[in-house]
Amino acid sequence: MPRPKKCRKVCQMPTTKEFQPIGDTSCKASVILTVDEYEAIRLIDKQGFSQEECSNYMQVARTTVQLIYNSARKKLADALVDGLSIRIEGGDFQLCDGNKHYGG
Repeated sequence: MPRPKKCRKVCQMPTTKEFQPIGDTSCKASVILTVDEYEAIRLIDKQGFSQEECSNYMQVARTTVQLIYNSARKKLADALVDGLSIRIEGGDFQLCDGNKHYGG
């Protein structure tokens, strides 16, 4: 029996939850980026965190962050290369309470 998934700490929900290529009127499938994948992209690519810092922030193992991040990058590449829309929803996460500040 596999271990249950540990909830990842997320402290910033996306303000925009859907992206669509301009002029796309076809009914192509959307790429679903989970909220925890969004958070890993935000922390590593936008905030400049290392994977180690990101894992501490999200309260999961570094290897878990690496898996989340690689999955997110693959989905973003699929969307950009194939002209697919992106929706951000779902995932195994717990919204932080805002009481802790990360100084890294």
